[in-house]
Amino acid sequence: MQIRRRQRAVGLRALCALTALGGLNSVSVLAEEEDHSAHAVALEPSVITAVAQSSPLTVVTDPKQPRQPIPASDGADYLKTIPGFSAIRNGGTNGDPVLRGMFGSRLNILTNGTTMLGACPARMDAPTSYISPETFDKLTVVKGPETVIWGPGASAGTIRFDREPERFGELGSRINGSLVAGSNGRFDRVLDAAAGGPDGYLRFTGNKSQSDDYEDGAGDTVPSRWNKWNGDVAVGWTPDADTVVELTAGKGDGEARYAGRGMDGSQFKRESLGLRFEKSNIGEVLDTLEAQVYYNYADHVMDNYSLRTPSGTGMMAGPMASNVDRRTLGGRLAATWRWDDFKLISGVDAQTNEHRQRSGMGIGTYDDQPWNKDAVFHNYGAFGELTWYAAERDRLIGGARLDRASAKDYRQTTGSGMMTRPNPTADDTRSDTLPSGFVRYEHDLADTPATLYAGLGHVQRFPDYWELFSPKRGPTGSVNAFDSIKPEKTTQLDFGAQYEDEKLKAWASGYAGVIRDYILFEYSTGGMMGSTSQARNVDARIMGGELGVAYALTSNWKTDATLAYAWGKNTTDNRALPQMPPLEARFGLTYEQDDWSAGGLWRVVARQGRVAEGQGNVVGYDFDESPGFAVFSLNGAYKLSQHFKVSAGVDNLFDKDYAEHLNLAGNAGFGYPADNPESIHEPGRTLWTKVDFSF
Repeated sequence: MQIRRRQRAVGLRALCALTALGGLNSVSVLAEEEDHSAHAVALEPSVITAVAQSSPLTVVTDPKQPRQPIPASDGADYLKTIPGFSAIRNGGTNGDPVLRGMFGSRLNILTNGTTMLGACPARMDAPTSYISPETFDKLTVVKGPETVIWGPGASAGTIRFDREPERFGELGSRINGSLVAGSNGRFDRVLDAAAGGPDGYLRFTGNKSQSDDYEDGAGDTVPSRWNKWNGDVAVGWTPDADTVVELTAGKGDGEARYAGRGMDGSQFKRESLGLRFEKSNIGEVLDTLEAQVYYNYADHVMDNYSLRTPSGTGMMAGPMASNVDRRTLGGRLAATWRWDDFKLISGVDAQTNEHRQRSGMGIGTYDDQPWNKDAVFHNYGAFGELTWYAAERDRLIGGARLDRASAKDYRQTTGSGMMTRPNPTADDTRSDTLPSGFVRYEHDLADTPATLYAGLGHVQRFPDYWELFSPKRGPTGSVNAFDSIKPEKTTQLDFGAQYEDEKLKAWASGYAGVIRDYILFEYSTGGMMGSTSQARNVDARIMGGELGVAYALTSNWKTDATLAYAWGKNTTDNRALPQMPPLEARFGLTYEQDDWSAGGLWRVVARQGRVAEGQGNVVGYDFDESPGFAVFSLNGAYKLSQHFKVSAGVDNLFDKDYAEHLNLAGNAGFGYPADNPESIHEPGRTLWTKVDFSF
């Protein structure tokens, strides 16, 4: 308890120190200057507690804005603010995002239009682990299979973190940034600076985030500390108002201790390089042309000795490490065409990625081992998405996509130690031609500020690296997963409504779908073979939805509420589909004045009794039912000047001891479950403050 009081005292001192810092700095603020860039942050005195759907099936938000709970350390953490999203928990950071109960490559996650794939066979470094949300300008989410222009396989949704090109009308510069401090040693620094003129610009974005282990509501320490950094540079050429050529380069690294695994992430090296071109307002028919090429590299180390002491017993008694990397090359060419009542976006994209691994027993011995290439993937796609403005209040949107996907198995052996054996699919290549498409109708009501919509989409998804190479076994009777796992085929109906007037904003989105050949993992523990995993195809049905409402009670008082529900059934085995998040509701109440605001957030999560024990995905699996819980939090914000804003919050005000339904459940390492799984409990009472500045 002394440690607990000490941590809270640190959080309180941090709150006071940063608030004072903001106050002192505000005294020295210079007179107002002309805003030279569209990316100077508008410092509004508010804290985001829920992100609303902005148009049919689409959510657009600014990830730089303060939010509750404590500002996100990675992409998955930020996405949890959006109704319908949850995350498979590791502990403090680097969770894996889940939308409507769907996971992995069913979510197409892009950063600046590029794909950054992790390398860990158990997704210890999920793609969102390499994303620092606050260094991006815009987050866009498209729910369901309702777009075809951003890559293959997006049956659950498309997620885009984007940095937009700078525009300077004259020579100038801007600086945006923030500091975050809070309980459990949390300390974040973010800097986003740019300088340029009419002909071009130079931009730098960087961040460093760190935290110690947190304590849950019962006062128990949860292994969860992390320390990570990112730095990116963009050089742009803007010869005229309609043309941008941008070269980008970036690096990052970090470490993270995990509560739910037998190993930690001691290295998360990232290298990124990209070149993009955009030309708009070209002519009366050809409106915009976009071209992009990119390179992304992840070099990840997991071990049981850098951030913990080896157990001394069992499978992982002594020090050991595994080093994996993933090299991704890709490109995209797209054109936007416009006619009187039509808009067409058409183009092609391509991607190839190579995966390697090496390992060693003992401290640092992996570094002396040769790399072994185990997999290479290719995908080539062509797409077209047409919008028909059929009438003043009617739109019909449709798209089609065709992909040619392939994978080659370079593993000469499988298993390890005494279980090593020749790989029956060594040097084999498998490939598929996969069609996808959708059609959606949108109608604006005549006498009401509302839009109704309905869409039907179909996606065929090629199995990803984690599904083909991680399982120890494939379907019963097969030689392995690489040989026998079939592509997943999702057909889904999406429907809903949007309403907005001066006081009320409301939205609802529902879905119902059928999945043929859903890729399911089954886990078993103990026995002569130890922990093992099997991947197979089943048929499934899914349905659910999200709704939200925001209402201005008075000119100062505002309230909002959201609800999200996901349901799934494995129809092959006649049981629940695993890893489905429970019913969740959020209620917010905010009081706003010109320069300050104060509010509260009540998050209520229902019990999840529909589980499929021993089944899941490559990271999480169902091992028991989970009880419901409710957590209450407070927040406030104050605009010190046009250049400085301070916001603060208390998450889990009443120190509730609880666990999310989706978590790693005592994973033993390398994606296989522990014999006695336990839920990872969430942080107890947490204090935080954030200072934003913009010049």
